[in-house]
Amino acid sequence: MWFILVGALFLVMGLTGESFKRFPITSAMIYLAVGILIGPTVLGIFHFNPLKQSALLEVITEVAVLLSLFTAGMKLPTPVSLVRWRTPLLLAFVSMALTVGGIAVFTHYLLSFPWGAAVLLGAILAPTDPVLATDIQVKHPRDRHRLRFNLTCEAGINDGSAFPFVMLGLGLLGLHELGDLGIHWFVYDMFWATIGGVLVGMLAGIGLAYLIYRYRPTRGYAGFWDDFVALGLGALVYGICLLLDFWGFLAVFFAGVALRYAETWFLSRQTAPAAPEQENPALTDRVLNYQGQLERLSELMLILLVGGTLFVDSWSWHAVGLALFIFFVARPLAVWIGLVTSRSPRRHKLLMGWFGVRGIGSLYYLMYAIEHGISESLALELIHITLIVITLSILLHGVSVKPLFAKHGYCSPRKDTGLRESVQQQT
Repeated sequence: MWFILVGALFLVMGLTGESFKRFPITSAMIYLAVGILIGPTVLGIFHFNPLKQSALLEVITEVAVLLSLFTAGMKLPTPVSLVRWRTPLLLAFVSMALTVGGIAVFTHYLLSFPWGAAVLLGAILAPTDPVLATDIQVKHPRDRHRLRFNLTCEAGINDGSAFPFVMLGLGLLGLHELGDLGIHWFVYDMFWATIGGVLVGMLAGIGLAYLIYRYRPTRGYAGFWDDFVALGLGALVYGICLLLDFWGFLAVFFAGVALRYAETWFLSRQTAPAAPEQENPALTDRVLNYQGQLERLSELMLILLVGGTLFVDSWSWHAVGLALFIFFVARPLAVWIGLVTSRSPRRHKLLMGWFGVRGIGSLYYLMYAIEHGISESLALELIHITLIVITLSILLHGVSVKPLFAKHGYCSPRKDTGLRESVQQQT
C-alpha cells in the first residue's frame, strides 16, 4: 500500500502539478491531506509512531534538512555583501531568539511547562523551515527579490542558530552540561559551535570552487560527476562538524553559499572562451535541478508521515492556542523588534512576520531531543504540540502564500527582477 500510494502521488503531481498553481494550495497541503486521509484520523490504513521510530525519523529529517539547506545556499544570488545580509542575519539570530523566549514564557506560565521543557519547545518551534518554504524562497540564483532573499537566508541560518537553545533546554532538564552560570553553554554551544560551523562551511565551499576552477580546464566537464561533487561536499562538511562539535546545519548552508560565490568569482577570472559543451559552466547551476528533485521527494515522504501520525484527539486547545500565538503574536512581534534598526519596507516586515513557516526542521529538533533522553511523558506532549503547529503552518501559510505574494506583486513577471534577467540571458 505504501509503494502504491507514493507512486500514485508522484504520478498525480507530475501530470497535474502545473494546474495546481492556479489555486491557493501548495504541494505540502496535498500530501498532508492524503496522510490524514489514510492515517488514524480517517481511514486508519497507516499509522506512524514517532516516539517508537524516533531514531529513524531523526535520520530522515536530518538528511532532508541538509539537502534543503545546501540547495538554498546555492540558490542565493551573488555577490555576498553585509548590507544585503544584514536583515536575514537579524531575523535568524535576534528575531529567532526572541521567538524562543516568547514561546517559552507562554508555555511556562499558561501551559505549566517547567522552564527546561518550555525553552526546549521554543527552540523546536522557533526556526523557520527551508523544506516547506519553497514557495516563498528564492527560485534561482538570478532571483533578486529582497523579500524572498531575506526569507531564504533566514531559513538557511536559523536551522543552525536554534541549536544552542535546544541544548539550553536539554541542559535545564539535566541532559546537557551547561557549566557554572551557563558559562560552558555560552562559550561552546553559543559561540564556538556557531562560528566554527560557519567557518568550516565557507572554507570548504571556497576550496571546492578552487579545485573545480583549477582542474576543470584540463580535465573537461566529463571528468566531474557534478551531483556527486555537491552531495559529497555537504556530507563531508557535516561530518567534520560532528567531529569538532560545530553546528553542521550552519556549515552546510554556508558551504552552498560559499561554493556559489567562489565559483562565480573564479569563473569571472577566466580569460579563455568556453568550449561549446561548456556553455553553462557553473556546477551549482547544473546541480540545483537534481537537488530540487531530492528536496521534493523528502517533502512528500515526511508530510505523509506527519498526516499519518495525527489522531482526532491531537487537536487540543493548548496545542492550537500555542500555534495561533506563534503565528499571530510571537513571530510578528519578534520580527518587528528584531528589525527595528532595519530599513526594510513596512510591508516586507509584515510579510516576513507572517511567513514563519514551521516544518521539517522542527520535526528534526524534536527527534533529536527524544534521542537525547527526555522523559516519555514530555516527549509525547512535545510530539503532540509540534505536529499540530506544523499542520496548521502548512494550512495557514500554504493557503495565504499565493494570494499575498500576488497582491504585493511578487508573482508578477513584470516585477520579478530575477525572472527578467533569466529571460534576457536565455534570449
